[in-house]
Amino acid sequence: MNAFSKLIGSAALGLALGVTALPTIAATPDNMLVIANRIDDITTLDPAQSFEFAGADVIRNMYGKLVNFDPSNLEAGYQPDLAESWTVSEDGKTITFTMREGVKFHSGNPVRAEDAAFSLRRVIKLNKTPSFILTQFGFTPENVDEMITVDGNTVSITTDKRYATSFVLNCLTATLGAIVDEKLVMEHDKDGDLGNEWLMTNSAGSGPYKLASWKPKESVTLTANPDYYEGAPAMQRVIVRHVQESATQRLMLERGDIDVARDLTPADVDGLAGIDGVEVQREMRGRLMYVSFNQKHPELSKPQVRQALKYLIDYDGMENSFLKNWYVKHQNFLPKTYLGAVDENPFSLNIEKAKELLAEAGVPEGLELTVGVREAQERLEIAQSLQNTFAQAGIKLNLEVGTGKQVLGKYRARELDIYLGAWGPDYPDPQTNAGTFAYNPDNSDAANATGLLAWRNGWDTAGLTDKVAAAVVEGDTVKRADMYHEIQAEFRDTAPFAVMFQLVEQAGISEKVEGLNLGGAITAAAYWDVTK
Repeated sequence: MNAFSKLIGSAALGLALGVTALPTIAATPDNMLVIANRIDDITTLDPAQSFEFAGADVIRNMYGKLVNFDPSNLEAGYQPDLAESWTVSEDGKTITFTMREGVKFHSGNPVRAEDAAFSLRRVIKLNKTPSFILTQFGFTPENVDEMITVDGNTVSITTDKRYATSFVLNCLTATLGAIVDEKLVMEHDKDGDLGNEWLMTNSAGSGPYKLASWKPKESVTLTANPDYYEGAPAMQRVIVRHVQESATQRLMLERGDIDVARDLTPADVDGLAGIDGVEVQREMRGRLMYVSFNQKHPELSKPQVRQALKYLIDYDGMENSFLKNWYVKHQNFLPKTYLGAVDENPFSLNIEKAKELLAEAGVPEGLELTVGVREAQERLEIAQSLQNTFAQAGIKLNLEVGTGKQVLGKYRARELDIYLGAWGPDYPDPQTNAGTFAYNPDNSDAANATGLLAWRNGWDTAGLTDKVAAAVVEGDTVKRADMYHEIQAEFRDTAPFAVMFQLVEQAGISEKVEGLNLGGAITAAAYWDVTK
């Protein structure tokens, strides 16, 4: 163990004993980036399966994609990455990518068109939670080998019908668009799992970093790829430490134990004012905070109850207190900055109106519900606010608190009465959220459509599924935006979701750190441009 590892280990021991027990630690090395972040939601690092915030950050830095975002110019949209160029067929259904020559995986194997085809086909055949991002183009395990094909140094993707090329390319920037090393992955195939078990804790990419270790609920360590085709990163190692408490992250940042603190509450952001060597970086993110109501529950499935609960949320009170400058009120499923986004926020705390709706629905006195909540400071505070306001209408709300992995597991199994959580876009197109909040073509348990929030909550969308399907193929941008305006208006009125807030991430950063991009509203964090 090197000296810095010993110091980090000592810090971890100090955290276990309490923040006052932290030893004095020298500043982090100039060639190392150390980040404090809540990463207990990571369940896997296989890009075909990963569907959590912290996992997306890690995977973005380990893998290349056919098209990707340049962290120094996110506004430019998707750019060539492992594919240096592409062409579109006359009927608009086939995109043919020409692969960049000379790129190698971390293993030393060349990046080939075959690897790109294998990676995308693998997503469909594994059929894990995020696979719907690609299956929406008509891919199935039975037809994908014919719809994604290789010819020399090119890979062609043929969709079931014509979609806007930008929509297809934006989908390929999602986490599942990562291109894996077919030869290496298949060396670890286990009983036909296409290397899924092995890739949960290993990497097989060509990106600027490779995985050194992942210790669940402790840390992720990445090491630089010296042969990265755009040049070796300046940070030879990146360590992301799981630090649950905002106050602890702030203290570690002030002491120089870490370079970046990503989960700071407004109080701790204010506490950094005047601290030498530290600044606050703010980015409007696409992440939304919402509560949802399981439509399998006999009371929650009543339309009046769904509406009543939206009037039992103290949106303004939370925004102006413990969420100040951190989350802003937003009651629509499309984040600000997205095509079709709207600013209408019709709901406010109204206890009497909620009581009238509950009485109209015939809700029995003493209704008791359970909400699943991740063990994170702001979510617990939101849940406690809900407990308070729900109680004023005669509803007892019990909190079921767990790690991100535990709570998500129950939510995806449709086992929670109410879920309090966050959702972030997978790619910068309105379909990314419309297709999860308001689309559910098969509401049966057998569908197991865990990637669709409507399905997780047992909601058949009351006709919005067809409207979402129509909007995604509309070629007129203005008309398409109007369609999303209409869908969101109906969604606000009928859906078993109360979208509450949009995130403004406030990260505390050492002034030595330059070039860190957290992904804005469209993607995940990038570390390879960072310098000190």
